[in-house]
Amino acid sequence: MGHADRSRELATLLQLLHRAREADGAERLGFVMVNETQHLLPYRQAAFWREGLRAHVAVLSGLAEPDPTAPYLQWLSALFRHLATGAPDRLSVCCDAAGLPEALADEWAHWLPEHGLWLRLDGLGALLLARDLPWSEYEVQLAEELAHGYGHALRQHAPRRDWTALAKAWLREGPRRKRLLIAALLVVCFPVRLSVLARAEVVPSDPILLRAPVSGVIDKVAVLPNQPVKRGAALFDLDATVLSSQLALAKEEASAAEESFRASAQLALTDDKGKLALAQDRAKLEEKDISADFASRELKRLHVTAPADGVVVFSDRNDWQGKAVAQGEKVMTLADPSKVELAAWLPAAEAIDLEPGGKVTLYPNATPFQSYEATLLRVAYKAEAGEGNLLAYRLQARFAAGQRLPLLGQMGTARVYGDWVPLAYYALRRPLTAARQWLGW
Repeated sequence: MGHADRSRELATLLQLLHRAREADGAERLGFVMVNETQHLLPYRQAAFWREGLRAHVAVLSGLAEPDPTAPYLQWLSALFRHLATGAPDRLSVCCDAAGLPEALADEWAHWLPEHGLWLRLDGLGALLLARDLPWSEYEVQLAEELAHGYGHALRQHAPRRDWTALAKAWLREGPRRKRLLIAALLVVCFPVRLSVLARAEVVPSDPILLRAPVSGVIDKVAVLPNQPVKRGAALFDLDATVLSSQLALAKEEASAAEESFRASAQLALTDDKGKLALAQDRAKLEEKDISADFASRELKRLHVTAPADGVVVFSDRNDWQGKAVAQGEKVMTLADPSKVELAAWLPAAEAIDLEPGGKVTLYPNATPFQSYEATLLRVAYKAEAGEGNLLAYRLQARFAAGQRLPLLGQMGTARVYGDWVPLAYYALRRPLTAARQWLGW
């Protein structure tokens, strides 16, 4: 081949590349590839294969619009798929019937000339040229250079690749990426324990409620909050002014009734009418004695003492002194420091499926390097407004045996554990919840 022929071929190559870059769409570019490539490389038939979600033979030489249901196109589609999978790393493949599976080789002579040249177009498709003469090495080099330019031009008109196509292309790079994908899938599917955080407090497990015995005003509180007391120790007193007056009056009335009864008793000895007055004075004396005894007993009830050993739990003493209370109103609690449990308030927005017997861990605010293990006992079925007017479910847990119990009234944060879930769900649970609330799924 002379120098003039080489120059003519290079000029034709440049012209074809220029035509490819100027193509205003993938259809026009396909027409250039299957029809005008013949100016550089002689062939009898050409076909352009388009990859994507719907991979298909897009353009055929000599046909304006190929019919995808035609037997020729069905066979060509199978041929393109075979060549693409059989040579994943090669830019071109010289092919004929001898190197194909029997199902494809039997029909080669019916549809194509003897020698074919398959060209990869930058992962976006492939171009097949077929003729009767074998392809020389120089022609293959020209074809590869031309295919590279065609692929670059085709990329400008390629639709955006979806995630499945990108994933397939990424996996085709080699076994290393497949191993990385498997490792990533194992990581996101790794089971972890679902857990949430809740505000918690150490509360008595079996407290004794100390209530106001009668309606009145608290005159004196004899103990301090969280003070240990013994059985019988004075706790608080109610104002005795009213009851003391009632007791003094009842005693005076009882004394008067007693004097009247004595006089009636003397009169009854000599007068029959005195016997009737004696019975009436006796009944009145018993009534006044009962009133005086009742007032005396009520006066004693105003002095409240500890029914057992324990720790007195209530708010500030000054909040109660001088406060009017109704009969039965709770004033303070007597708790045993050795009998405590954990109360936690789980926000309704963070609620997960919890069952009694689940694991709970308390992290006290006062001792950040210490934690306490507990077992979930009860979960409230209904959320109630709590601190900050936030809806929360009340949880109760029993501390595990064999560990030092926390102090009564200690505050902290409880981590409540639920079921085992994949790591991906654990990481995406809150974002998915927020997206669902925002989108209204």
